[in-house]
Formats: sequence, structure tokens, C-alpha cells
Amino acid sequence: MSSIAIVGAGPGLGAAVARRFGREGYDVALIARDRTRLDELVDGLAAEGITVRGFTADVRRPQELTKALEEIAATLGPVEVLQYSPVPHRDFMRPVLDTGHRDLVGPVEFSVYGPVAAVRQVLPGMRRLGRGTILLVNGGTAAVPHPDRAGTSIAFAAESAYGHLLHERLAGEGIHVAQLVIPGAIVPGHARRDPAVLARSLWGMHQDRHGFRHYADDLDS
Repeated sequence: MSSIAIVGAGPGLGAAVARRFGREGYDVALIARDRTRLDELVDGLAAEGITVRGFTADVRRPQELTKALEEIAATLGPVEVLQYSPVPHRDFMRPVLDTGHRDLVGPVEFSVYGPVAAVRQVLPGMRRLGRGTILLVNGGTAAVPHPDRAGTSIAFAAESAYGHLLHERLAGEGIHVAQLVIPGAIVPGHARRDPAVLARSLWGMHQDRHGFRHYADDLDS
């Protein structure tokens, strides 16, 4: 049975992706920090007929994240699809001239250490399967840095570079690495940034397996 692990799952995009992949027969593993909210999300999706389990971890604590992914593999088998899409903290978005080196610790832990730890945990299983997909989801500052959002601009750039390197290195092994850049907020009912529309885009990226960076909407939207 194929499985997807969604890191940073919430009631918006995470739930929509769980529904999309769940309808395709995937077992779904959700990773989030808040156990109460996670249990509510799992219960709601299970009531819709989705095979889903919840696992707690803070992405800024790599040991927690790797342990959760290890538990997922033990429960559901090797992770075939990894989606890394936690929502950044507001305090990562300081103006560049107000950003000191200590202000970058959180963003780098969140957007670099987290995905690196997650990828290294799931990659052996993907290699055993002979296939896999790694999906990185970022805001618009991953493509165009913003002077008032220095932390995410810098950390997303590093995450993008890491993902692009993986894309080039792993393509020959049947493992596809891609990034979805979502300019602006995720908006229910929006033609291009509704959670279900974004989930459909991510499913298409998993299926089509071409290119690294994809855009959910125009950058000036």
C-alpha cells in the first residue's frame, strides 16, 4: 500500500492533500505539533473514509521529526510521498534591517534543518521501493525575497536550493523532488489558491513528475 506523510498538516492545505491522496488509495500520515488539533483532524478525515493516522512532532526538533517518520514507516510501510508544508511563524517575518543573526535561527531550523532531517529519514525507504516523491511547499518569498520578511526569504531560499539539488541528484533513481510556490495566502474559494485546488496541483506534480519549481498563482497576486 502506498503512503503519504504530510509534515505540518492542518485543516486547510494538509487536510485537502490528505483527501486528494486518500481518494487515490493512499494511506495518510499527518504530522503536527498540537495533539488535540491533530486528533480532531484525523477523526474528521477518518469519518470521510480516509485511512489516516496522526503523529506529533515539532519540525524545529529534528529528532522528534525523524522519530515520527520512523513510526510512520513501522505502521504504514515506507513513505512513498513526503510533503513538507508547515506554516512559518509570524516572528520569522521581520524587516531585513531589524534582523540579526539570532533571528535567523528559527527560520533556518524550520525551513532547512526540518526538511533535511525528514528527507534523510524517508529516502532509504524510497530507494527500497524504487520510487518516491518529495514535495516542498513554500510562500512567494521562496522565489522573490521580500525586505519585510527577511527570515522566510533567507530560509526559503536555502530550502529551495536544497530541494533543487535533490531534484537533480535523485531523478535518476525514480525519486521526484518538486516545489510548489504559493504567492499570498491560501484562500478558500479562490480560483487558484483554494486548498482543494492546491491539493490537485500537488497530486499533478506527483503524477507528472517534470520540473522542480511550480507556481500556484502569479507572483504579483
